[in-house]
Amino acid sequence: MRAASRVLDAYSLIAYLEGENGAEKMIEVIRTARDSGRDLMLSVVNWGEVFYITLREMGAKHAEEVAHIISTLPIRLIDADMELIRQAAVYKAAKKMSYADCIAAALAKLRKAELVTGDRDFKQLENEIKIMWID
Repeated sequence: MRAASRVLDAYSLIAYLEGENGAEKMIEVIRTARDSGRDLMLSVVNWGEVFYITLREMGAKHAEEVAHIISTLPIRLIDADMELIRQAAVYKAAKKMSYADCIAAALAKLRKAELVTGDRDFKQLENEIKIMWID
């Protein structure tokens, strides 16, 4: 797998962390990032999505463990600036997607990066951003 600029969404990260469909592909994506020295990107909004889903479904202790695991991965957290929020708002106004998904898509578009996901809601953006499907 070539080293490319890649953006993760909550779906891809949860698949990896919970061993769900797409986990093996995510292991490969993470290994490639680590070996190449080219960090994956994750919006702080999508980090929060992973954290709250884990907190809600598995409790505070597990959510803190997940936060620690994420901190050890080759992932660079990206703050939400006005350019990112504006592009996400454009997607949200026109597409049937969650706002957090719009943030991930906007980050991929603005950074000219490939979005790593298994969430089929992103199919409606295949003509605007490059997508790596993990399952």
